[in-house]
Amino acid sequence: MTIQNPKNMPQDDSDKPVYDGPSKSQVKRDMHDLLDLGKAVVELSRDQVKQLPLSERLEDAVLLAQKTTSREGRRRQIHFVGKLMRDAPAELIRQQLETWANGSVEDTRAMHRLETLRERLLGSDEALTEWLSQNPGVDVQSIRAQIRAARREQTANTSLQPGQEPQRKNFRALFQTLKSVQRPSTTPLEASSD
Repeated sequence: MTIQNPKNMPQDDSDKPVYDGPSKSQVKRDMHDLLDLGKAVVELSRDQVKQLPLSERLEDAVLLAQKTTSREGRRRQIHFVGKLMRDAPAELIRQQLETWANGSVEDTRAMHRLETLRERLLGSDEALTEWLSQNPGVDVQSIRAQIRAARREQTANTSLQPGQEPQRKNFRALFQTLKSVQRPSTTPLEASSD
């Protein structure tokens, strides 16, 4: 008796059918990942759910799961959401959840660049001159006054007694000013500090 080869199964040299798809264990892990993703989506606010790239059917299922109050009914609805997640763009949803959870990487980098720029401006008048030449629309007197105030604040903070809170008002105000002036592209002064 010869074994007939199913259509999708390639054969190796020994004439035995070889399965080259994912293992049952991998399929099960993938389904559990989608179920976990579905649970995470159900825990989001209604506005966040609306922002995700979900089909109408999946969005309705998520919103119903959020409304369901009985434990068993909610569990079943979440499993249904997990099943519907098979056809959803799971990677895009994961990326959006990651962005909401941790903020975007670009935002973090921009904030670090601004913090570095602030430190350089507080440490050197030459850095201020260079930055002002790259940002001609800035109110020069205002930015110089903020830098002087932040420098005075730093000096006063060095002589604090133990237990006293350092003053950071002008330090923060300078950051906010730099943030409001920030342009989409990185200036050479900021890039050189990376």
